[in-house]
Amino acid sequence: MQGCVICLTLAIGWAFAAYVRKREINRIEDGIKGGNSFAFLCHDINELEHSNQVNLPRVSVVMPLKGFGEHNLHNWKSQITSLYGGPIEFLFVVESTEDPAYHAVSQLITEFKGDVDARVIVAGLSTTCSQKIHNQLVGVENMHKDSKYVLFLDDDVRFHPGSIGVLTTEMEKNPEIFIQTGYPLDLPSGTLGSYCIYEYHMPCSMGFATGGKTFFLWGGCMMMHADDFRHDNYGVVSGLRDGGYSDDMTLAAIAGAHKRLITSPPVAVFPHPIASDLTFSRYWNYLRKQTFVLESYISTVNWLMNRALFLTHFYLSWGFVAPYFMAMVHVAAALQIYIKGYSYGETTCTSGGLLLAIWLAICTFTELLSMWNLTRIEVQLCNILSPETPKLSLDYYNWSMVSTSIISLISIFVSMLVDNFLYPISAFWSHFSQTINWSGIRYNLKNGKIHKIERNKDKGPEFTDLGGKHLYGKKAATPKASLLGSLGRSLAHWHQPKKYDV
Repeated sequence: MQGCVICLTLAIGWAFAAYVRKREINRIEDGIKGGNSFAFLCHDINELEHSNQVNLPRVSVVMPLKGFGEHNLHNWKSQITSLYGGPIEFLFVVESTEDPAYHAVSQLITEFKGDVDARVIVAGLSTTCSQKIHNQLVGVENMHKDSKYVLFLDDDVRFHPGSIGVLTTEMEKNPEIFIQTGYPLDLPSGTLGSYCIYEYHMPCSMGFATGGKTFFLWGGCMMMHADDFRHDNYGVVSGLRDGGYSDDMTLAAIAGAHKRLITSPPVAVFPHPIASDLTFSRYWNYLRKQTFVLESYISTVNWLMNRALFLTHFYLSWGFVAPYFMAMVHVAAALQIYIKGYSYGETTCTSGGLLLAIWLAICTFTELLSMWNLTRIEVQLCNILSPETPKLSLDYYNWSMVSTSIISLISIFVSMLVDNFLYPISAFWSHFSQTINWSGIRYNLKNGKIHKIERNKDKGPEFTDLGGKHLYGKKAATPKASLLGSLGRSLAHWHQPKKYDV
């Protein structure tokens, strides 16, 4: 019964999220039919008039980088070829010039020289917080003095041409918004680890598909008021800098403590390709990282919230797995009776357990269909938001064979069992170890804050754990010109001047 309740709760949550995303698809399609060919950019085509575009606020996009992998170049191009009509700058922040990302992004900036205001900033080594947070803070220190908003982006997501415009428009409409966020649409590479990551993120997607106010925050996409960092409003800078490990968890705690608004527009869903060579051990370390963030906190209330999340996730994870074990026992017992040839009158077992096992199977199938439907709709939404890029396909998920084979359903189901079984183990490990090795850096926590950072004198892991990005290596080759690059240069000439005074 517990398994049925959990499955149906997930199915209902995904159905609601699918409704919100589908409503946005219908709005865009209706706009196109009504003559607004740019409905994927804005609701009202009049917003693209020059008189409106010249009044758009300045935005600084800060992207902390680490390593260089198979999808980074595509992701970066999707981010800098934005159709935002106002002044915008892109700040790529790396730890050092020895990072392969430094050479790769430098060559990309050279390709777009004079067309896009972009530069690389070397942040140096972090000493009081995680390297990502350190890079972010150095980025905001170097942003344009007139920037009204700052947008933090991870380098492993693909942006849509109108995403920055949509986020900025929402911030302008409601000045009470503290942070605007979005969520990734995982593109599994076919390995078990990639499907486990996809399954891990799917329940969280419900909290980001509200079409408005949310309590969730994803560090891969966060737009905030630049002045909040200039003046350390609500302690955003000190909270991150002084022992901060997770940018999104820290900022979410600050927002909750000061009752600040977090929103997520319905179009804020971004393709997130997972490395094709992702191994299970790298997935495990990613899961460790996800549970490790619950050990960091900035206040007593934040600690209590994290403990509540820890216990809830612990219960729901093994509470999801345990019913399938019990169902297997009932099915095995029924099969044993059948194989040994006992008649119904010769046995003393009841059919209640077997009946519940059947109901669990039905609820599980309903849950998987709801997950598939949300994935299908989010793929459709991403395609309509980026009409100039190659279309995404459900082939990423092996869902294309659902109508003819049950194997693809089983592969997703197995990843759900594996991920939910391992989560409590990972959570306990993180709780008692208070340490994590991420991207070759070992962080140690004490009282919820980073108190020690260890870097090996010799080279550490060759790849990052999730993106499969090379942490060390030779300089990347000069990227070839593309249709997307040409489009970006043309649009850049249209919507912004060549240089800015800082």
